Amino acid sequence: MALSLKLSYIELQNAKDVESVDFELNDAKYTIARSQERGDTFSKKFNTPLTLETESLSFTISRKKQRCPCLSPVDPEIVTIRLNDVRSKLNGQESLHEWNKVSIKLRFLPQTQPTDTAPSPGTTLSKKPEASMPTTEQRDVTRSPSAHDTVGSGGATVLPNMPAPGNREGLRPTTEELFEQCPRFRVLVVGKSGVGKSSLINRIFGVETAKVAAEHPGEADIEREITSPENNRLILHDSKGFEPGDGGNYETVKSFMEKRKKMPDIKDQLHAVWLCFQIPIPTFGERLLEDAAESFLRIRNDVLGNTLTIVVFTKHDRLVSFMRQKMPNDPGAVLRHLQEDCIQPIQEFTGDKNIAHVAVSSKLKHEYGLEELIRLTQEKVSESFTSPENEVSAVPLAAAGAQRMLPTLKVDLSIGVGKQRYWRALGSSANFQGYTMRDCLHVIHTDIVLVWNFYDPCQYLDSEYFRNLMMNMVDKVDATTESTHQPSRSGTLEGGVPLIALAPVMVPLNASIALGKWVSATYQRLQGVHKKFMAHIVDLTHVLEILFSLTAGMTAKKLTRTAIKLAYKAYNGSQWMNLTHTDIRSFECSRTARDVVLDKITSMISSDGREARVSRAIASIRESMPSVDLEKDEEWVDQEGPQ
Repeated sequence: MALSLKLSYIELQNAKDVESVDFELNDAKYTIARSQERGDTFSKKFNTPLTLETESLSFTISRKKQRCPCLSPVDPEIVTIRLNDVRSKLNGQESLHEWNKVSIKLRFLPQTQPTDTAPSPGTTLSKKPEASMPTTEQRDVTRSPSAHDTVGSGGATVLPNMPAPGNREGLRPTTEELFEQCPRFRVLVVGKSGVGKSSLINRIFGVETAKVAAEHPGEADIEREITSPENNRLILHDSKGFEPGDGGNYETVKSFMEKRKKMPDIKDQLHAVWLCFQIPIPTFGERLLEDAAESFLRIRNDVLGNTLTIVVFTKHDRLVSFMRQKMPNDPGAVLRHLQEDCIQPIQEFTGDKNIAHVAVSSKLKHEYGLEELIRLTQEKVSESFTSPENEVSAVPLAAAGAQRMLPTLKVDLSIGVGKQRYWRALGSSANFQGYTMRDCLHVIHTDIVLVWNFYDPCQYLDSEYFRNLMMNMVDKVDATTESTHQPSRSGTLEGGVPLIALAPVMVPLNASIALGKWVSATYQRLQGVHKKFMAHIVDLTHVLEILFSLTAGMTAKKLTRTAIKLAYKAYNGSQWMNLTHTDIRSFECSRTARDVVLDKITSMISSDGREARVSRAIASIRESMPSVDLEKDEEWVDQEGPQ
């Protein structure tokens, strides 16, 4: 019996006349993005490989519009490839096809390796043949990508922004199996038109295409799954709320919730419900609750059961503005009104003094309570869905990934995912026996990046070039203190370590990236291996923290190499990096009952003052490059000379 095929990557070349490409498999549709480097290439990597379950797969290919207006528009063309044809043309892990001179490449996971299960912590994985240690002080050199190609880890020529090769054999990312259980955070937002649902969703989840019913109350369809290509960790359900004289929606919401509660798969259940009510303004004749809403709240336990529910009082800014005009000398007026006219009525109708609630404003420059809502949701989701035996469960991971406001949650979940498997016993891990350091760091890198969930359709953070940049930074841990620290602007000292300017260090990204021989060494043969892991994990986390804050204003905008390079340069060679590496160099790992390496990594990532350091890094970027365009996607390298 033929083994099932698991699709991990698609690439279309010579598609210069193509406008867009959509891909359909197993009744699911995916958009194949155009390469930012090569206008005739479309590609997509599937972090969770797709199993071919149907007899065929298909592409919908739309041609570019004709320049001559006299010509009729060309309808999209459907290209179908049958499974038997895929197998017959399978050469190793790739199956190549051609349509109208367009080359279609399908890449699959190795069929000899099972991918539907993953080893539990402490389980020894099947080993690769040990790579021999380099006999000379040679370095693996990856030359910078030209306009045409670059050299991958195995010496093979790949496209400049082609994602790095899939994680090696049994080193399956922890996030992969968690996202298989629950790929998206599913939230139901209930609220009548005009209450502010759209701005709330768009701000918290960093999207612009979440279509919430704002124009007409009757347009919302609670059954429809609203998703956005800008955030693949979110599924939104929208209810029009409880309008005056409308008792029908009460039954609709009740029926929907009861149906979702009975679904066997956790990914299909409701993970949270936000009940949105606009804060009524005194003397405006506004009501907090309509009759149907009151009825719903009275029996909410029967309808919702144990589904996480948070009452969200919206448009807090309106109340603040009103109170400042009417009661300028009463600083407690806003809180008193919230308590007496919002919180207490909700508690009375529900009979629950502890019902979760938060007041928010999504208005630009008047934001209020949004971070509290995110924290409260994450806290309640973790309580409801985290099993005792796991550091992280699937639903809290999806929820933390979906939100685009709190980097601390990303950091916390990265630590939790790491503790679940690959960060444990880094000096003597059974997970890594027989693998090269490149392989080991590859899977750790993948897990961290996936938790952060940047809008990165071109997969720059997963590219071989960015991975090599981060591994190159690890080399600095082996350097002496004297050689790595540079004079600062002020020449002052902090903790005995010379300060350096935090302005972006202009690393010549067009130069060759020389990777140390340790990258190709097998895990168990490398001395001080735990320090390599520590540096890579902590450095990558800090770079992503800077990148997250740097791009905070780019709502629903694609991540660019310009932004990544600035974040990398702001950290590379900075005081922050030097202090981190000094701490790692001086760290002594003794054999104790505790996993001291894991504890040290956790303390370094979660250290006090981290937010202040990120703020200084961002300030240095703004100071040195005040007019930089973060949406401009420049090359990884400057082809004309050093930067």
